Amino acid sequence: MIYLLLSVLASTLIIVLFKLFETYNINTLQAIVFNYYSAFFCGIFLYDAPININSVTSSNWFYGAIALGFLFIIIFNLMALTAQRNGLSVASVAAKMSVIIPIIFGIVVYNEQTGLQKVSGIILALIAVYLTTIKPNSKVNTRNGLLFPFLVFLGSGVIDSSIKYIETNYLESNGIPIFSASIFGCAAIIGSLILTYKIIQKHLKLNILSIIGGLILGLVNYGSIHFLIKALQNRSLESSSIFTLNNVAIVMFSTLIGMYLFKEKISTKNGIGIILAILSIILVTLS
Repeated sequence: MIYLLLSVLASTLIIVLFKLFETYNINTLQAIVFNYYSAFFCGIFLYDAPININSVTSSNWFYGAIALGFLFIIIFNLMALTAQRNGLSVASVAAKMSVIIPIIFGIVVYNEQTGLQKVSGIILALIAVYLTTIKPNSKVNTRNGLLFPFLVFLGSGVIDSSIKYIETNYLESNGIPIFSASIFGCAAIIGSLILTYKIIQKHLKLNILSIIGGLILGLVNYGSIHFLIKALQNRSLESSSIFTLNNVAIVMFSTLIGMYLFKEKISTKNGIGIILAILSIILVTLS
């Protein structure tokens, strides 16, 4: 449970950092790209075995890491498009509700239990995520259709399910740092190409504050993935329970931090969502 808690705290801190980026006018794209470099070197530093490039590239999980690196960048851009075209609330709900995909994946592929208490907790968690994510007075624009929200929903769920599959079938206990580093390294390369193109086109200029913010973000981002994989390796909890607890706790904590630290207002729906989140955590944990 300690690794799950650390993953939740790291993921929540990512949201806090993005809020601070807005406050200090830090360019999000630049920060995201340099965050991947920071996370990559963090994984390399924590790997306690000699690094052999041939050994890494020939590993069964290597191509999966490359695919995840692509997905990290693609889903980030799709979330941005969804927020611009359909509204921020739609983007948030699409990303968070995607937890249903790894839950179903764990139940179908690994035959994880589906008792009444656990199913009730999962259903409450989904309702809690929706109610907590919808912000007061938010205007949701659905004129542009549901394609981008659906792709965000699908892509986010595929990422979580893929991490679970690779961890279960191909990843050794001491291979988490180099596996995570490979994902972030691929994402850094792709992000750098995008950033270079925008600089050449004179759409943006590098900003030292954005670079520093990105490097700090990378340390936290690496921790969120590292601790999530460590939590998945603990067989005392099934993956469907871990993803439910992880997702709903992040939404709950980030909402509470936004309310108390950044003085954000929450609606009655948000309050009900927080209460349901706590109930869902209790039900899933005790199931």
